Amino acid sequence: MKKLIAIFIVLLGMCLPVNAANVMPVSTESNDIRTIGLYQAPKSITLHRSPDETSDIINSIKWSARDIFPSGVNFNDLFVVFIPEKELGYMPVTDETDDWVEVIYNNRTGETAWIKKDDPYKFMTWIYFYNTYGRKYGFYLLNGAPDSVKNIMSAPDESSQFISKMNMPTKIKLNAIRGNWALVSVLDLDRTPKTGYIRWRGDDGIRYIFPDIK
Repeated sequence: MKKLIAIFIVLLGMCLPVNAANVMPVSTESNDIRTIGLYQAPKSITLHRSPDETSDIINSIKWSARDIFPSGVNFNDLFVVFIPEKELGYMPVTDETDDWVEVIYNNRTGETAWIKKDDPYKFMTWIYFYNTYGRKYGFYLLNGAPDSVKNIMSAPDESSQFISKMNMPTKIKLNAIRGNWALVSVLDLDRTPKTGYIRWRGDDGIRYIFPDIK
Protein backbone atom coordinates (compact mmCIF):
# COMPACT_ATOMS: atom_id res chain seq x y z
CA MET A 1 0.00 0.00 0.00
CA LYS A 2 2.80 2.42 0.90
CA LYS A 3 4.44 1.74 -2.46
CA LEU A 4 1.18 2.49 -4.28
CA ILE A 5 0.83 5.79 -2.39
CA ALA A 6 4.42 6.73 -3.21
CA ILE A 7 3.89 5.96 -6.91
CA PHE A 8 0.67 8.00 -6.91
CA ILE A 9 2.48 11.00 -5.37
CA VAL A 10 5.26 10.81 -7.96
CA LEU A 11 2.77 10.59 -10.84
CA LEU A 12 0.78 13.48 -9.41
CA GLY A 13 3.92 15.59 -9.21
CA MET A 14 4.72 14.80 -12.82
CA CYS A 15 1.26 15.96 -13.91
CA LEU A 16 1.33 19.26 -12.07
CA PRO A 17 2.57 22.27 -14.10
CA VAL A 18 6.02 23.42 -13.05
CA ASN A 19 7.08 26.88 -14.12
CA ALA A 20 10.66 27.60 -15.12
CA ALA A 21 12.73 29.74 -12.77
CA ASN A 22 13.17 33.47 -13.22
CA VAL A 23 16.16 34.61 -15.27
CA MET A 24 17.72 37.91 -14.16
CA PRO A 25 21.27 39.31 -14.40
CA VAL A 26 23.25 38.78 -11.21
CA SER A 27 26.69 40.06 -12.15
CA THR A 28 28.39 42.74 -14.23
CA GLU A 29 30.12 39.85 -16.02
CA SER A 30 26.82 39.08 -17.77
CA ASN A 31 26.99 42.48 -19.50
CA ASP A 32 27.62 42.48 -23.23
CA ILE A 33 28.66 45.99 -24.25
CA ARG A 34 27.66 45.33 -27.88
CA THR A 35 24.01 45.52 -26.89
CA ILE A 36 21.87 48.60 -27.48
CA GLY A 37 18.76 47.42 -25.64
CA LEU A 38 16.31 44.54 -25.28
CA TYR A 39 13.55 42.98 -27.38
CA GLN A 40 10.44 41.43 -25.86
CA ALA A 41 10.46 38.03 -27.48
CA PRO A 42 7.34 36.57 -29.11
CA LYS A 43 6.25 33.04 -28.11
CA SER A 44 7.40 31.81 -31.51
CA ILE A 45 10.89 32.99 -32.48
CA THR A 46 12.33 32.57 -35.98
CA LEU A 47 16.04 33.34 -36.14
CA HIS A 48 17.34 34.46 -39.55
CA ARG A 49 20.91 34.74 -40.78
CA SER A 50 20.27 38.29 -42.05
CA PRO A 51 17.40 40.82 -41.91
CA ASP A 52 15.61 39.25 -44.87
CA GLU A 53 12.76 36.74 -44.77
CA THR A 54 14.39 34.78 -47.62
CA SER A 55 17.66 34.37 -45.69
CA ASP A 56 18.63 31.11 -43.98
CA ILE A 57 16.72 30.19 -40.83
CA ILE A 58 19.17 29.39 -38.03
CA ASN A 59 16.56 28.09 -35.59
CA SER A 60 12.86 28.22 -34.73
CA ILE A 61 12.06 28.37 -31.04
CA LYS A 62 8.75 28.13 -29.20
CA TRP A 63 8.44 28.85 -25.50
CA SER A 64 5.87 29.17 -22.75
CA ALA A 65 5.98 29.85 -19.01
CA ARG A 66 7.19 26.33 -18.26
CA ASP A 67 8.86 24.82 -21.30
CA ILE A 68 10.84 25.57 -24.42
CA PHE A 69 11.31 23.81 -27.77
CA PRO A 70 13.64 22.53 -29.10
CA SER A 71 14.91 20.91 -25.91
CA GLY A 72 18.52 21.88 -26.61
CA VAL A 73 17.67 25.53 -25.92
CA ASN A 74 17.36 26.78 -22.34
CA PHE A 75 15.90 29.93 -20.82
CA ASN A 76 19.21 31.17 -19.37
CA ASP A 77 20.94 31.08 -22.75
CA LEU A 78 18.05 32.64 -24.65
CA PHE A 79 16.93 35.44 -22.33
CA VAL A 80 18.51 38.21 -20.27
CA VAL A 81 15.21 38.61 -18.42
CA PHE A 82 12.62 35.87 -18.12
CA ILE A 83 9.64 36.08 -15.74
CA PRO A 84 7.50 32.93 -16.12
CA GLU A 85 4.56 34.30 -14.11
CA LYS A 86 4.26 37.21 -16.53
CA GLU A 87 5.22 35.10 -19.57
CA LEU A 88 7.77 37.83 -20.25
CA GLY A 89 11.09 37.23 -21.97
CA TYR A 90 13.65 39.80 -23.12
CA MET A 91 16.54 39.11 -25.51
CA PRO A 92 19.58 41.41 -25.84
CA VAL A 93 19.74 43.46 -29.06
CA THR A 94 22.95 44.34 -30.89
CA ASP A 95 21.47 46.11 -33.94
CA GLU A 96 18.12 47.34 -35.25
CA THR A 97 16.41 48.34 -38.48
CA ASP A 98 12.85 49.57 -39.03
CA ASP A 99 11.55 46.00 -39.27
CA TRP A 100 14.22 43.78 -37.69
CA VAL A 101 16.34 43.37 -34.58
CA GLU A 102 19.64 41.54 -34.32
CA VAL A 103 19.61 39.59 -31.04
CA ILE A 104 22.01 37.48 -29.04
CA TYR A 105 20.25 34.11 -29.00
CA ASN A 106 22.90 32.26 -26.99
CA ASN A 107 24.24 34.19 -24.00
CA ARG A 108 27.03 31.65 -23.43
CA THR A 109 28.51 31.88 -26.93
CA GLY A 110 27.37 35.37 -27.92
CA GLU A 111 25.92 34.11 -31.22
CA THR A 112 23.57 36.53 -32.98
CA ALA A 113 20.72 36.29 -35.47
CA TRP A 114 17.90 38.47 -36.78
CA ILE A 115 14.24 38.48 -35.73
CA LYS A 116 11.54 40.22 -37.75
CA LYS A 117 9.69 42.57 -35.41
CA ASP A 118 6.11 41.57 -34.65
CA ASP A 119 5.60 44.87 -32.83
CA PRO A 120 7.90 47.93 -33.18
CA TYR A 121 7.28 48.92 -29.55
CA LYS A 122 8.74 45.68 -28.20
CA PHE A 123 12.27 46.97 -28.79
CA MET A 124 13.49 49.10 -25.88
CA THR A 125 16.80 50.95 -25.69
CA TRP A 126 18.63 50.47 -22.40
CA ILE A 127 17.65 53.95 -21.22
CA TYR A 128 13.99 53.37 -22.09
CA PHE A 129 14.06 49.93 -20.42
CA TYR A 130 15.68 51.32 -17.25
CA ASN A 131 13.25 54.25 -17.16
CA THR A 132 10.23 52.00 -17.61
CA TYR A 133 11.07 49.21 -15.19
CA GLY A 134 13.29 51.18 -12.81
CA ARG A 135 10.46 53.56 -11.99
CA LYS A 136 8.04 50.70 -11.43
CA TYR A 137 10.20 48.22 -9.51
CA GLY A 138 13.37 50.01 -8.43
CA PHE A 139 16.90 48.61 -8.83
CA TYR A 140 19.31 46.14 -7.30
CA LEU A 141 23.11 46.22 -7.41
CA LEU A 142 24.88 43.71 -9.65
CA ASN A 143 27.71 41.64 -8.23
CA GLY A 144 31.07 42.95 -9.38
CA ALA A 145 29.98 46.59 -9.53
CA PRO A 146 32.77 48.91 -8.31
CA ASP A 147 32.38 50.24 -4.78
CA SER A 148 32.20 53.80 -6.18
CA VAL A 149 28.71 52.97 -7.54
CA LYS A 150 27.48 53.20 -3.94
CA ASN A 151 28.48 56.86 -3.80
CA ILE A 152 25.46 59.17 -3.94
CA MET A 153 26.39 62.46 -5.60
CA SER A 154 24.67 65.84 -5.85
CA ALA A 155 24.85 65.93 -9.66
CA PRO A 156 25.52 63.49 -12.54
CA ASP A 157 29.25 64.15 -12.39
CA GLU A 158 32.14 62.41 -10.63
CA SER A 159 33.44 65.80 -9.46
CA SER A 160 30.13 66.88 -7.90
CA GLN A 161 29.54 67.01 -4.16
CA PHE A 162 29.42 63.69 -2.31
CA ILE A 163 26.12 63.33 -0.43
CA SER A 164 26.21 59.91 1.15
CA LYS A 165 26.96 56.24 0.53
CA MET A 166 24.67 53.29 0.07
CA ASN A 167 25.58 50.63 2.62
CA MET A 168 23.01 47.85 2.44
CA PRO A 169 20.16 49.32 0.36
CA THR A 170 16.74 47.72 0.78
CA LYS A 171 15.21 49.87 -1.95
CA ILE A 172 16.63 51.94 -4.81
CA LYS A 173 13.85 53.95 -6.45
CA LEU A 174 14.42 55.67 -9.80
CA ASN A 175 13.43 59.30 -10.25
CA ALA A 176 15.19 60.10 -13.54
CA ILE A 177 17.95 58.99 -15.92
CA ARG A 178 20.64 61.48 -16.94
CA GLY A 179 23.02 59.84 -19.40
CA ASN A 180 24.95 57.17 -17.51
CA TRP A 181 23.62 58.44 -14.18
CA ALA A 182 20.39 57.76 -12.31
CA LEU A 183 18.72 60.11 -9.86
CA VAL A 184 17.55 57.75 -7.13
CA SER A 185 15.98 57.72 -3.69
CA VAL A 186 17.64 55.08 -1.55
CA LEU A 187 16.45 53.43 1.64
CA ASP A 188 19.23 51.73 3.57
CA LEU A 189 18.92 49.19 6.38
CA ASP A 190 19.26 52.08 8.83
CA ARG A 191 15.94 53.39 7.36
CA THR A 192 17.56 56.72 6.46
CA PRO A 193 16.31 58.04 3.08
CA LYS A 194 19.02 59.32 0.73
CA THR A 195 18.48 61.04 -2.63
CA GLY A 196 21.06 61.82 -5.28
CA TYR A 197 22.83 60.50 -8.37
CA ILE A 198 24.53 57.14 -8.80
CA ARG A 199 26.18 55.54 -11.81
CA TRP A 200 23.88 52.99 -13.45
CA ARG A 201 26.32 52.43 -16.31
CA GLY A 202 30.02 53.01 -16.87
CA ASP A 203 31.48 54.95 -19.79
CA ASP A 204 32.47 51.57 -21.28
CA GLY A 205 28.82 50.44 -21.34
CA ILE A 206 29.02 48.07 -18.36
CA ARG A 207 25.80 48.22 -16.31
CA TYR A 208 26.13 48.27 -12.53
CA ILE A 209 22.49 48.08 -11.43
CA PHE A 210 19.40 46.43 -12.90
CA PRO A 211 15.63 46.90 -12.62
CA ASP A 212 14.29 44.61 -9.89
CA ILE A 213 11.46 43.19 -12.03
CA LYS A 214 9.03 40.98 -10.13
